[in-house]
This record gives sequence, C-alpha cells and structure tokens, in this order.
Amino acid sequence: MNTSEKNSNPGSGRGLGRGGGQGRNKGGAFGTGGYCVCAKCGAKVPHQRGVKCTGLKCPDCGTTMIREELLNKNR
Repeated sequence: MNTSEKNSNPGSGRGLGRGGGQGRNKGGAFGTGGYCVCAKCGAKVPHQRGVKCTGLKCPDCGTTMIREELLNKNR
C-alpha cells in the first residue's frame, strides 16, 4: 500500500496525536487545599473541593475570587 492509498480518506482522523493534553496545573487543576483570594482587597477564604474560586464572590467587597496560585503566578 502506498501513501496515496493509505490517506485516501482525508479528514477522517481526530488529529489529537500524542501529548495534546494540558497536563497538571497548566489546565488549572491545583488539587485540594489552598485559598481563594480577592485580587481587589486581598481577602482569603479556604478553597472548597469541587467549587471553583471564580464562582465565589469576596465576602468583603463582592469582587470575583481567584485561586491563590494563579494570583501569585501573575505577579
């Protein structure tokens, strides 16, 4: 079988290949523990498993919270 016969059905592949995933932490998974922090006033609340920090509002000023690791990464 030559190359043209092998690829006679273009577009049928999924194109994922090896190593296409985000990997740990690059995809935003920081594991259990840690804190959700307000980027505006600095208030901290313990991170709850299964609850995204961005789904929480700061108890002091009402701003959307962010995971502490992400806040420290951007500084």
